[in-house]
Amino acid sequence: MSLFHSTAIIDGSSNIHSNAEIGPFCIIGPNVKIEENVKLLSNVVVQGNTTIGSGTKVWPFTVLGGDPQDLKFKGENGSLKIGKNNNIREHVTMHIGTDAGGLETLVGDNNLFMAGAHVAHDCIIGSNCVLANNVMIAGHVQIGDWAILGGLSAVHQWTRIGSHSFLGGFSALTKDLIPYGLAVGNRATLEGLNLTGLRRRNFNNEEIKKVKKAYSILFENGENEFKDRIEKLKSENIDSSVVNELINFVTQKGNRSYCLPEEL
Repeated sequence: MSLFHSTAIIDGSSNIHSNAEIGPFCIIGPNVKIEENVKLLSNVVVQGNTTIGSGTKVWPFTVLGGDPQDLKFKGENGSLKIGKNNNIREHVTMHIGTDAGGLETLVGDNNLFMAGAHVAHDCIIGSNCVLANNVMIAGHVQIGDWAILGGLSAVHQWTRIGSHSFLGGFSALTKDLIPYGLAVGNRATLEGLNLTGLRRRNFNNEEIKKVKKAYSILFENGENEFKDRIEKLKSENIDSSVVNELINFVTQKGNRSYCLPEEL
C-alpha cells in the first residue's frame, strides 16, 4: 500500500523517501526534500527549497518553506532546512532565508513547535527547544539549544537567545537573552537564572553555584559599565564550561543590546 495518499499533490521532481508518509490533501513543491520516516498528517504545504529531516512529524495546516514576509525580499533562492525528529504542530509557519541572512533558515533536531508558532526568514534555531503556542519569531533570530519560549511570546528581529534559557509567556523580547537566563514581561527584563531548567537537565550543584557567581558579577552590581563587569568575570577564571558559554555569549556582541534586570 502506498504511503502517499491519493489526494496529495506531489511535484514529480521533489525528493521524497519511499517510507515517508504523505497524508491527505498535502501539497509538495518541486524543490522539496523529505527524508525517511517523516510524517505529514494532512493538509500540509511544503514549498521552496525545503528539507525535512528524518523522523519529523508535521501536523495539519502547517506551511513550510514559504516566501519571507520581508519587503526587501526580491525572490532570491533561499532555503529552509529542518533537522531530525522535530514535532511541528498545527498551523506552524516557517520561511526560507534571504540574501541579508545568508539565504538559510535553519532548524535543529528534537524541537517542539506548538500550534501557531512562526519562524521567520534567516532564523537559526538549535535543538531540543520548545516554542509554545503562537510564539512569534522575527527574522534573523538565533535560539540556542534547550531554550523554552512561553506561549504568545514575541521576539524582535536580530535578537539572540542563549541555550537553556526561558522566556515567559506573553513576553516581548527585544534584547539578547543570556544562556541560562530567565526573562519575562513587556518589554521583557531579566529575572534571574533558569535554575529549574538547569536542575531538570542534571547540571550538578557545583556548576549551578558557579553560574550563580557569574550572574552576580554581571547583573547584581550596576556601579560599573557592563563591559567592565564582563572583564571582571573573565578575570575570575572560573573553571566551568557553563560560565565559559556565558562569557562567550556576552563577549560576542550581536545586533541588539542585552536583556538586563529592571533595576539596571
